[in-house]
Amino acid sequence: QVRLVESGGDSVQPGGALRLSCVASGYNNTNRCVAWFRRRSREQGREGVVSLVPGAKSASYGNSVKGRFTMSTDTTKMKFELQMNSLEPGDTGLYLCAATLVRNGDGSCPLAVTEYRFWGQGTQVNVSS
Repeated sequence: QVRLVESGGDSVQPGGALRLSCVASGYNNTNRCVAWFRRRSREQGREGVVSLVPGAKSASYGNSVKGRFTMSTDTTKMKFELQMNSLEPGDTGLYLCAATLVRNGDGSCPLAVTEYRFWGQGTQVNVSS
């Protein structure tokens, strides 16, 4: 059974940084796309933050986080991390890790919620002064 467990969420001031982690278990297919999504409030849907294939050099980032967030992977530990710098109040939300076998036509990993089958429970990030 595929399981994804996130950690690292916390409360920080604007301009601060956090590092989130997601540990996957229940599968050994390192070609499976992994992604981070966030939900800013209960009323809003999930927004794609970043997606990539573990071990790949390039990732697909959402426009609102480009240049500030970086995703990295450790396939030996099935661990996926999200380094978040220059945090803004708008980055507040529940951050969720997800995995899928679906790819875009060009081989890249999707950032659409509907393409992801496996989800973690999320870790909360609060950015405020």
